[in-house]
Amino acid sequence: MRFVTQLPYATKEEEHVAIPMSDGVELSARIWRPTSSDSEPVPAVLEYIPYRKRDLSAVRDSIHHPYIAGHGYACVRVDIRGTGESEGVLRDEYLEREQQDAEEVLAWLAEQPWCDGGTGMMGISWGAFAALQVAARQPPSLRGIVIASFTDDRHADDMHYMGGALLSDNLAEAGTMFAYGTCPPDPAIVGDRWRAMWHERMEHTRPWVLEWLCHQRRDDYWRHASVCEDYGAVRCPVLASSGWADGYSNAVTRLLGHLDVPRKGLIGPWSHKFPHLGEPGPAIGYLQEVVRWWDHWLKGVDNGVMDGPMLRTWMQESMPPSTSYEERPGRWVGEPTWPSPHIREVTHPLAPHRIGSPLESRENGDSRAKGESGAVGERAGGVEPAPVTVQSPLSVGQFAGKWASYNAPPDLPYDQREEDGGSLVFDSDPLTERLEILGSPTVELDLTISEPVGMVAARLSDVSPDGSATRVSYGILNLTRLGGTDTPEPVEPGRRYRAKVQLNGVGQAFPPGHRIRLSLSTSYWPMAWPPPKPALLSVYAHASTLSLPVRPTDEPDEMPVSPFGEPEGAPPIASTQLSPREERWEVKRDLVGYEAELEIVKDRGLVRIEDIGLDVGLRAEERYRSVAEDFTSVSGESAWTMRFRRDEWDVRVETRTRLTSDAGEFFVDATLDGYEGDKRVFSRTWNERVPRDLL
Repeated sequence: MRFVTQLPYATKEEEHVAIPMSDGVELSARIWRPTSSDSEPVPAVLEYIPYRKRDLSAVRDSIHHPYIAGHGYACVRVDIRGTGESEGVLRDEYLEREQQDAEEVLAWLAEQPWCDGGTGMMGISWGAFAALQVAARQPPSLRGIVIASFTDDRHADDMHYMGGALLSDNLAEAGTMFAYGTCPPDPAIVGDRWRAMWHERMEHTRPWVLEWLCHQRRDDYWRHASVCEDYGAVRCPVLASSGWADGYSNAVTRLLGHLDVPRKGLIGPWSHKFPHLGEPGPAIGYLQEVVRWWDHWLKGVDNGVMDGPMLRTWMQESMPPSTSYEERPGRWVGEPTWPSPHIREVTHPLAPHRIGSPLESRENGDSRAKGESGAVGERAGGVEPAPVTVQSPLSVGQFAGKWASYNAPPDLPYDQREEDGGSLVFDSDPLTERLEILGSPTVELDLTISEPVGMVAARLSDVSPDGSATRVSYGILNLTRLGGTDTPEPVEPGRRYRAKVQLNGVGQAFPPGHRIRLSLSTSYWPMAWPPPKPALLSVYAHASTLSLPVRPTDEPDEMPVSPFGEPEGAPPIASTQLSPREERWEVKRDLVGYEAELEIVKDRGLVRIEDIGLDVGLRAEERYRSVAEDFTSVSGESAWTMRFRRDEWDVRVETRTRLTSDAGEFFVDATLDGYEGDKRVFSRTWNERVPRDLL
């Protein structure tokens, strides 16, 4: 990244500004704005997140907010209620009060003498969720949003559930917020109130996983703040981005297809990162794109920002399997609209262990290609081929990687061959010419299953001539949700069902000589919590299909070869690494007790933020265990330690959440401990159970 020190506007920073809310709570803001804005007002851009602007996100914030401010904007970074130096308690994500607060912050900004009355919102992850959700509430000053790594559907396409199956990231993210939401404010800002504010947070918190487990089906809890419920509510321009390695790779194209406002989409090879910090690379000059967006929509500059393709995306080249990539080879391609007129759905019939040639008749309405019922099972002489079957071991999924990759520690899926040993595998013939796909593959299965609760995980892989298999995309379906995630019903063992599994969107090239592989399994642990019992899945291959969104290789890319500039930003604030970082992702197996464990460690070490003399430490550990083929033996654990130290002030928070289950219930055991020095000053324990809802 190129760090820019000479920007069009000289800026100043206000480290702590209290913004009053209507209920008396004050939120803490950090503001960067042009010095000239005292007499020449500028638009304001808000980032609104719970990740502690003064310390834990300070280095990141210092790269992009001063940069944007230096181009003529007031950049405002607000800690959500109950985090950082903002008063109150953070009780859950995306609550009505949180969104009301955001609207009040925007109104406050628009009224400031240094603001011209126009505002925008930007962010990644929670910040992007917040911007999109607030945009749907149509605050009068909001003229545009810039969002990265987000979803418009909190139930179907977030880290909680996938296809109605419980994701382990539901526990991991709950553990993250259990820690972040119980950290103290900095006494240097709030003074002697810090201890009372800290204890209020600890006293009134509750492990969020408990609430999330109480909503195992799509209900009003998830519908709230899911913009997909009413796309028409968003009335301002949207610049949306994500990465193929991120768990949020699907929402960009959904927004492009459903919104009726000026919009642009950008999808790179990245994990859960801003595009100018993108990993795997190449990272891009994203902040330059953001400034151009704001210049047009907040200042009215006619700069051509809406010219060119609606969607710009990275077409990935084939790569050997790896848990981490420094860069993903490929090229930028452009689509004029989405859905794109260039993309053609090509459907392949399945046969036992094989992917057949495309069904050209699909476009002509052949019902067999569409997987409809009726004569689909008939063959000459009226004899239907026998199904192929699988009952997957719990070990399938140990090399699945993280639902939302952060690329640290290395967390991408590894070689799929070991996973394929416990799966139904369907291979194509070696490709005779290059094939490119762009969009979401789908699998339609004619199946039976032996238990009333079961799941199917479908993986699409690129198989090289040496046999190594790189996972390209995947999808999961809880079969009790065949009729909808809001109305689950037990599956009738032995009954024939049609199931459609949608895989995550991707842009991927398959070279000549490679094979395409579809793998089906009945478990995918620990990515997804397994059903109560192992189940035998029977697939009638002759009545099942794989559909690929094919982008013809002779179509024009509609983009220059290098459409983006070099990544750049403002110089980051000074920080010093006081103790080493640790990153670990280990799969362990005990062949005496038949125990298996995945251990994940992410330790930032102790880091000093030099300008405020504060030492900050963060250590997160996750462990997922199972024993043999006992589906009720699985457990997940998330443990965090957060430390803050300056001179004689030395505090830390330790949290631990453990999730287990039997056939009928989930069990949550959690602890929260607060320390001043070595003295424990707060401790609370939770031991609660939640019924399983066909999960």
